[in-house]
Amino acid sequence: MKIKFLLTAILCSVVGFAQSVSLNDYKAVIIPLKYEFMKTDNQYRLATLSKQNLTKAGFEGFYSNEQLPDGYTDRCQVLYMDVVKDNAFLVTKLFVQFKDCFGQVVYTSEVGRSKEKDYDLAYKESLDNAFKSVYALHYKYSGNPIATTRVTSSAKAPAAAVAATTTVAATQTVAAVPSPDLKDPNLLYAQPTESGYQLIDKTPKVVMKLLKTSQPNVFIAIKDNVQGSLILKEDGQWYFESYQNDKLVSEKITVKF
Repeated sequence: MKIKFLLTAILCSVVGFAQSVSLNDYKAVIIPLKYEFMKTDNQYRLATLSKQNLTKAGFEGFYSNEQLPDGYTDRCQVLYMDVVKDNAFLVTKLFVQFKDCFGQVVYTSEVGRSKEKDYDLAYKESLDNAFKSVYALHYKYSGNPIATTRVTSSAKAPAAAVAATTTVAATQTVAAVPSPDLKDPNLLYAQPTESGYQLIDKTPKVVMKLLKTSQPNVFIAIKDNVQGSLILKEDGQWYFESYQNDKLVSEKITVKF
């Protein structure tokens, strides 16, 4: 019973933190050239239409292959747009999601629909209709950048509660490390996945995939088809270690979890 109470308290803290997040605290939106259901970049002009709709809604949008201007050194200060297709018979349905740098959904639009048979017309109409709920938000950048930490001091739980949660849920927490230099050109950002994390650079491009182990300071790591380990050493830095030509190679990796 005590464990259930502690879990409830922790969840309430996290939910409260999530609800306090406002789209107005994000400076811009990154637009991928290709959504998951598309076969080619900018198919049906969806990337172009996404940027047009974002501009109309008051956002500043950048394509994922664009070099961001000065003032956007922290990737957690921007949102990442996704368009999701909802399969339906004789109807095209799309909805828009905005995610933070950790891959967590910050906002989901209403579903936009179209009965047009021509794909170009159907996708345009569906996306435009989905953005109607985004327009209704009346976005305007607040000038107050979003906090990049996942949990605030008010949401911290007692050590016993954290231990109980870890025991029950069998989840892994990344070991605490010093905050990385956000101006480091080699800085990688960790996005959660079902099996661990993926590390992306400022492009954003997936550079490395991490798989959880039983230790919070050790991950199975895959980089450029080379498998090794990402290990937190005593100096407080992460290192990617792998064998190349029968020799152990250690490479320092700067990560923001």
